[in-house]
Amino acid sequence: MEKLEGARFCLEGLNCAHCAGKIEEEVGTLSGVKSARVDFAQQRLVLETLEGEGERIFEEAKRLIKEIEPHVTLLKQEEAGHGREGELALKEALKSPRFLLFALGSLFFALAVFPKADPSWDVWIYLVAYGLIGGEILLLAFRNILRGQVFDENFLMSLATIGAFAIGEYPEGVAVMFFYRIGEFFQDLAVERSRKSITSLMGIRPEFARLKEGEELLEVEPASVLVGSTILVRPGERVPLDGVILLGNSTLDLSALTGESLPKEVSAGDEILSGAINKTGVLEVRTTKSFGESTVAKILDLVQNASAKKAKTEQFITKFARYYTPFVVISAVLLAFLPPLLIEGALLEEWFRRSLVFLVVSCPCALVVSIPLTFFAGIGGASKAGILIKGGNFLEALHEVDTVVFDKTGTLTKGFFEVAETVAMEGFSKEEVLALASSVESHSNHPIALSIKRTSQASQKVEVSDYQELSGYGVSAKVEGRIVLAGNAKLMKEQGVSIPSGMSDETLVYVALEGRLAGYLILRDEIKPEAASLIERLKNLGIKQLVMLTGDKKESAQKVAQAIGITSFEAELLPHEKVERFEALLGARATQGKSVFVGDGINDAPVLALSDVGIAMGGVGSDAAIEAADVVIMNDEIGKVATAIAIAQKTHTIVWQNIIFALGVKGAILIMGAFGVATMWEAVFGDVGVALIAVLNATRVMNLKES
Repeated sequence: MEKLEGARFCLEGLNCAHCAGKIEEEVGTLSGVKSARVDFAQQRLVLETLEGEGERIFEEAKRLIKEIEPHVTLLKQEEAGHGREGELALKEALKSPRFLLFALGSLFFALAVFPKADPSWDVWIYLVAYGLIGGEILLLAFRNILRGQVFDENFLMSLATIGAFAIGEYPEGVAVMFFYRIGEFFQDLAVERSRKSITSLMGIRPEFARLKEGEELLEVEPASVLVGSTILVRPGERVPLDGVILLGNSTLDLSALTGESLPKEVSAGDEILSGAINKTGVLEVRTTKSFGESTVAKILDLVQNASAKKAKTEQFITKFARYYTPFVVISAVLLAFLPPLLIEGALLEEWFRRSLVFLVVSCPCALVVSIPLTFFAGIGGASKAGILIKGGNFLEALHEVDTVVFDKTGTLTKGFFEVAETVAMEGFSKEEVLALASSVESHSNHPIALSIKRTSQASQKVEVSDYQELSGYGVSAKVEGRIVLAGNAKLMKEQGVSIPSGMSDETLVYVALEGRLAGYLILRDEIKPEAASLIERLKNLGIKQLVMLTGDKKESAQKVAQAIGITSFEAELLPHEKVERFEALLGARATQGKSVFVGDGINDAPVLALSDVGIAMGGVGSDAAIEAADVVIMNDEIGKVATAIAIAQKTHTIVWQNIIFALGVKGAILIMGAFGVATMWEAVFGDVGVALIAVLNATRVMNLKES
């Protein structure tokens, strides 16, 4: 069986979505390449190649791409200029030979337009201006025709402007090419700035690690630091690797990871996550993960790969563009020649001029550029809010959601029990009951035991022996020589301990000393403060069905459901029953919308996989949560489920705004062109102007304000 390996490269200078498609198609045909994908939004080429063939394929792809698109350069990731500012890129562009030729051509164009003593020179001046301004476009169109790729923007512009020259419209021919190049420049600038504004939201990659070796400090690449090394993080620096604080106190800015604006206080013994910004004190940290396994690397990898999973709308636009452009070109040919043949008195020159408008306006750049950028902006905006969405397909699915199903424990509630009340029987005090419970639970790691131990530290002061954990019942041990039991009613009944009748169905832990009931503890899992407002927001967002599935007791589930406003719930479910109930729920729906399951990403993995979109809570530092779900809320803020859906809805709105706007304007200009109303100037706006507006509109999705 063939062994494959993956590789990622940067495509510097790629600002044309149609070019991206050509590069993807051509590189995919190279020997040894099993799959090729161009990510236009991030200017990346992702290859799957035969093992050991990567270097050869890189060189061949580099040469091939230069042939297809001379202004695009294939670079290895380490060669690419990370974080290059738009202003620097602009300065470099202004010094390039392409711009100098364009500037010289513009001077000749201006010279041709002004009145002269001898107008016979005009044609030659226009030709020189046209060659300098549009020579690159003509060359690319010719190369692509030789390669069998006819219907692209270079061919359309070449055909339209040469056609204008053919009917003696020299100023119009040069002007169309001039304004096309101007519009192309501004479109490239808008795309580049859009990318930078999106990727800056995810600028959490640490530049270096300050490695401590004895008394010496070395600045090294984070990837070169071994697990167990000691690093120093100074105020203002980004934490390069996950670890545990050895020395120091500080506050951390976790906003890039979790979207949480409030700083977190940390001290020796606390875990620290890569990507956080150290705000106040110097920290000495022992690394617990390599850079590749660290939180920041996983987040970056998730976000960078998200645009690989294209939404159906993106896929539709890509297919649409393949048929749309040839259709318009064929329509232009028919428009040029059929009316003069069929309509008496129709002039070939006039109808030919109208067909040129068709050619100029037909390029679908506004759609194939802005739609991927809109989805990428949506994913970037969600990342800024501490929400990782693993692909445009999941972002689009979130917009179609009409059913949201929640797990209870750890999702709608805090996920850990707290001792709400201590009840003592006659002859015992509350303090004694709590101390006995804490002592007998001292060796247990069960969540209930941990909550009891948090409430009382008595277990540290007494002798505990003969400890036994009785699964499903409780625990038994000798505390300072006396037998103590702590557990549920079944344990008490089995051990012959009499308990009061008619007790509530809350979570109770009975405590018995030497066969006699000493008292009991009432434990509750507190509801998250934002849970009720979440349910209200989801209803306002149009979610029709809100359901809670839990393994907890019916009475506990009912209290939570009533408190937050959920009317439908099922309780006392085993893991497999939760899956069965979820399937039954989906089968009984009257609507065709998508379903979401919100859980902790570990215990609920089967249901997360079954839902259209699985949302895991508390993903920071949790590998299981990141793996299990399609969307990861990086902290425990349940309210961000509504934020994710709101971002998806805004993304969908902007995508369709761009589609309707682009097709509407182009359609209007095509109709006006056919009736001789629209000129080449309107056609240029219908191409590059519409594309520029659509790109700028795409970035608005990042401005969603959380409510």
